[in-house]
Amino acid sequence: MRKMYEQNEIAVGFLAGGLARRMGGRAKAMLQVGGRTVLDRQLSATSQHSIRLLNVNGDAVQYQAVGLPIVPDNIEGYPGPLAGILACLDYLADHHADVLYLLSCATDAPFIPADLAQRLAAGMDKQKAILAQARSNGQRHPVFGLWPVSLRGHLRTALTEDGLRKIDDFTAFYATAIIDFHDKPDPFLNVNRPEDLERAEAMLADKHDG
Repeated sequence: MRKMYEQNEIAVGFLAGGLARRMGGRAKAMLQVGGRTVLDRQLSATSQHSIRLLNVNGDAVQYQAVGLPIVPDNIEGYPGPLAGILACLDYLADHHADVLYLLSCATDAPFIPADLAQRLAAGMDKQKAILAQARSNGQRHPVFGLWPVSLRGHLRTALTEDGLRKIDDFTAFYATAIIDFHDKPDPFLNVNRPEDLERAEAMLADKHDG
């Protein structure tokens, strides 16, 4: 079994590059749950990671106060989260050679756990896999995963030459560990629509009442 990875070997990439059509163009990362933005909650949960990046396309002014490097897609056409992951992997390879893995996080989930990276890494090691993805309530969440920086060349080829767009289409070529999370509230509940935001508020209230 491989060693567990040190904290400084895993960077975090917050994927805020989507167009948020179901939220009327509003940035989901800046929506508030329990009086705090989704991004602020994710920043708190990942504060132990010394290297963190924001993948943002278009207007990035609202993210500048966060103080993290803003990394736009380096492939044209907004091809989806795989492009954001690639941009983060390329940035890490260029600026942080000691980082081995990227923890990717969609910025629409307000309840991610503080030990997300550690649990994914432990499951990946146990299953002798190359990649890791999260699962909760029987549903896979491929945007929440661990990605080796060393795969960036293969990912670029998949995007630019093979036309792949879905994460699962890419990870199907590699041994991928699927790690179950049973936390409450659901750590990967996403606020893609206004009704999801209301649900998240209710779940947070239930947690506090409990």
